[in-house]
Amino acid sequence: MNMEKINEIISDIDSMVWGVPLILLIITCGILLTVRIGFLQVRKLGLALKYMVRDEESGDGEVSSFAALCTALSATVGTGNIVGVATALAAGGPGALFWMEVAAFFGMATKYAEGLLAIKYRVTDPNGNILGGPFYYIEKGMGRKWKWLGKLFAFFGLFAGLMGIGTITQINGITSAVNNFFDPKGAHTVSIFSTDQTYATIISGIVITLLAALIIIGGIKRIASVSELVVPAMIVLYIGSCLLIVFTHITEIPAAISAVVKGAFGLRPLAGGLAGFSLMMVSMRNGVARGIFSNEAGLGSAPIAAAAAKTKEPVRQGLVTMTGTFIDTILVCTMTGLSIVMAGSYSKEGLEGVTITTDAFQSGLPFPHRVSAFILMVCLAVFAFTTILGWNYYSERCLSYLTGSNKAVTAVYKAVYIAAVFIGPYLTVEAVWNLADIFNGLMALPNIVALLALSGVVSAETKDYLKRLKNSKVNE
Repeated sequence: MNMEKINEIISDIDSMVWGVPLILLIITCGILLTVRIGFLQVRKLGLALKYMVRDEESGDGEVSSFAALCTALSATVGTGNIVGVATALAAGGPGALFWMEVAAFFGMATKYAEGLLAIKYRVTDPNGNILGGPFYYIEKGMGRKWKWLGKLFAFFGLFAGLMGIGTITQINGITSAVNNFFDPKGAHTVSIFSTDQTYATIISGIVITLLAALIIIGGIKRIASVSELVVPAMIVLYIGSCLLIVFTHITEIPAAISAVVKGAFGLRPLAGGLAGFSLMMVSMRNGVARGIFSNEAGLGSAPIAAAAAKTKEPVRQGLVTMTGTFIDTILVCTMTGLSIVMAGSYSKEGLEGVTITTDAFQSGLPFPHRVSAFILMVCLAVFAFTTILGWNYYSERCLSYLTGSNKAVTAVYKAVYIAAVFIGPYLTVEAVWNLADIFNGLMALPNIVALLALSGVVSAETKDYLKRLKNSKVNE
């Protein structure tokens, strides 16, 4: 069987895993949780944002709530926000952005539940590390007879990180972005691993690998401290660039919003009846799928980081975790989408993936094209780098659950993970992306089962906290 056939099989499996049933399951879970917590993502968003920047005075844990959120954001704010949004708009039109927002709205309730349960059911391992996430709220919340489901989640999460989403695809994205900026024609190359590679690719790959190794070896506290500094700065830079595009083309905003709304419901010119419905379904499928992929609501990754937060209140951390989806999709993805729609880049022939966003930046920013492309390259590279860090933490915690926090195994895994980052620039990524995508989707299944089974716990904890908050019995 040749490599092309293997890639085709992997791609078919990916399409099956991330088909309509899984997407509907994740959205249904978000809707159910939204109802059970009384639309908390609307009523208490202000409180959640306040908790995000104000640490709890006392509480068990390894890092602050804000650092835990930044660690989760380091893994979610990445290529999906830049490349994924562009891909969704190219395939589903401007309406995909509307459905992305809908997915994010219900995803906030899902993330809230994940953060709450992560704190409620977390444990301390023999090495003194605070551990939590879907595997523990499955085992402790649903009962030990469901431990196999927790192990299944940990297995899928381990391979999602190692097989590409945290390593090969991210480093490949970074080196490709650097190479496309500094040496797009491949004028300066050298042979390595039996392939011709540019100096830009090799140098950037080595630098990123060394930086990743220095941070990863330091564990969660070092990852969190770096994420706490880098992630907010890069989000501000990226959103600021997008806002500059919006404000310098402010007269085009009504037309852009109209295109998004009309596209969402298949109301494009010459599209009526079944054709309009078909367009709406295409927009919905692409928007919802890319929204979930970007903010990871329902996948079970964010609660692994949330469990390390210094807090005594599960609901408090649930609110902080919820802001991750708000920042990732409702802020960052919206800015990307608006910039692309206003520039019309999604419909330009010959553009795909990151080149769509690059065109939007070059068309919209009041700078020379070279400067605009550099800003986007830096944002993409840093977002992808922090994803390497965040997914290392996630996959390590999955390994700890499977091996009983074996220090020797964890040390070996760190080395393998860093090695995967090192060789990433020289590998073909299509099959790797699809494999990572498959394991990512498979992670969601055990997690969604647990969230549905424990939705009553989430509801009860929420009501109790809000009652205590109203009676001033909670230390804010």
